[in-house]
Parts: sequence; structure tokens; C-alpha cells
Amino acid sequence: MTTATDTTAPAAAAPRKVDRLLAHYGESHQNPRNELIHFIAIPLIMLSLVGMLFALHPYVAYVFIAASMVYYARLSWVFLLTMVLWSAVTIVLVFAMGPRRLQICLAIFVGAWILQFIGHKMEGKKPSFLEDIQYLWVGPLFALSKLFGKVGIRW
Repeated sequence: MTTATDTTAPAAAAPRKVDRLLAHYGESHQNPRNELIHFIAIPLIMLSLVGMLFALHPYVAYVFIAASMVYYARLSWVFLLTMVLWSAVTIVLVFAMGPRRLQICLAIFVGAWILQFIGHKMEGKKPSFLEDIQYLWVGPLFALSKLFGKVGIRW
């Protein structure tokens, strides 16, 4: 029972972990040119990483993808489903690269990381993953969150 002098109100729900991670990541990604670079470079880095792991051994790539999906499942079902679809696309693209996949993926990986660091130079802030390695998995979600925001999808 509340009385007229009771000033306690229900506490607002704490932000979800995914929202906290995205907000923190967003602090070092406010420059529109840096954001654009990330929209291009992050999917390329993901593709190249899966391709390099696949070149090492296909099971290594599959285990990496599966472990990543566990991480995404703990954050958001919408992001998980989207990342499952993107992972399937990356596997198809990796297969399409054929026997030169390692060389192709190495070139993509180096080029995309150069772009990322150029973006952060423009931004004037260090990449978030230098603070916490999990931001390597948050980067794709940040790009997706911007896209989802434009089309009205809530994660």
C-alpha cells in the first residue's frame, strides 16, 4: 500500500546488454564517413575472416560461426537470425572463391582493416575492440542497428 508520502516509484527497466554495447560502440562511430566505411568494411572483414578460417579447415570456420551465433543468441533473437542469414551468405561466397580463397580473403581482410583505421583516424577515436575484444562481434550489430532503425525493425 502506498501512502501520500511514499515517493518511491518503480525503477525503470535497465537497458538490455545489447543496447548498452551498441551505445558504447556508437560513441566512437559518430562521424558519418566513419559509419559509411564501417558499413562497407565490417561485412568484408567478416567474409574474409570466415574465408581464411575455411582455408585453414572448413570445420574451423563452422565452429567460429557457431560460437558467434551463441554470442548473438544471448543478445537478441532478431540479430541472431540476421547473422545466421549473413553467415550463410558468407559461406556461399567463400565456396564461390574456389581454390584462391585464401589469397582473396587475405587481400580483402587487409584492405578492409585499412579502411577501418582510416575511418577511426577521421573520427579521432580509437576502435572499440582495443578496449574490449567483444566489440569485434558488436560491430556487425551496430551496422545492422542503423539499417534496422531506418526500416523500423526493433531488435
